[in-house]
Amino acid sequence: MRARFLLVAALMTTLAGCQPKKHAAAPLQYTEDAKRAYEEALEAFFDRDWEAAGPLFEEVKRKYGYSRFARLAQLRIADAAFAQEKFPEAVTEYKSFIHDYPNDPEVSYARFRIIKANFDQSGEALLLPPLEERDLSNVSEAYSAIKAFLSDYPGYKHERELRYMLEVVTGVLARHELYVARFYLGEDNFEAAVARAKYAISNYPSSGLTPEALVLLGETYLKMKKTTLARSAFQTVLSKFSDSPFIIPARKFLEHLDVGR
Repeated sequence: MRARFLLVAALMTTLAGCQPKKHAAAPLQYTEDAKRAYEEALEAFFDRDWEAAGPLFEEVKRKYGYSRFARLAQLRIADAAFAQEKFPEAVTEYKSFIHDYPNDPEVSYARFRIIKANFDQSGEALLLPPLEERDLSNVSEAYSAIKAFLSDYPGYKHERELRYMLEVVTGVLARHELYVARFYLGEDNFEAAVARAKYAISNYPSSGLTPEALVLLGETYLKMKKTTLARSAFQTVLSKFSDSPFIIPARKFLEHLDVGR
């Protein structure tokens, strides 16, 4: 009985070895299928057929999750949201990609698009003088993100655009600090006004608003009877920012100080 069992087992092993190895081509077929599905979705994407492109990219992610095309599909889903100006959705998708594939070579692209989405969704509001009550958390986040990006990817192909965005958001943040400083000055809260003006000077030196901040700082010191500090602030404007229109009020304040001697 045992001999018969062994004979049957041997025959089954032999027959199994004679079967064609169909699974050998499976990985290649899997990749080809993933590529074909991705390219189909990409056609809809380039045609701006968002209703078709979204589900097609999702299908690539679902069926071919172990392929490179699944990663690319996730990026294109984010790009589609961006193209439709659905910026919060786009940011969520880009961040998801960075989280899921932190070592992917497209991480720099995803990070750049996050910055651009946050910048673009603010639109013209970024160029307006911020009110005290305006929530500038997104602008602060954009500022930090741009600074970090330029540090991590020096010489990036979109560096000029990034530096333009940095200039804009830096100006907004500095302008906000000066707005609040003036508010405190009007309330005779001099210490708070000084703190805000100093913060704008030290944290946003590239904003172009340093001369204005120095004049405001000097004016506050005058009201605090700290004439030496006030004179120093005004003289700094004259010596370091001679091409600024704020040399005019700085000079007038200095003349006032000289008259009062």
